[in-house]
Amino acid sequence: MSAAPKNLLEGVVTFVVGLVLWLFTGGVEVPVVTLTKVGVVMMCVGGVLAATGLYQAARNR
Repeated sequence: MSAAPKNLLEGVVTFVVGLVLWLFTGGVEVPVVTLTKVGVVMMCVGGVLAATGLYQAARNR
């Protein structure tokens, strides 16, 4: 698998996991971190990875 589809897939999966954390872990108490904030960070990282994959795919054409 080349870099573009791999980055795109990783970005989408990371974004979806972050979205699930952000939407459904509001009442969960975990020491040290807040799961909703972890979800927001994961969505940001996933968005950057997906954008990188799209850029690489467009550049390869």
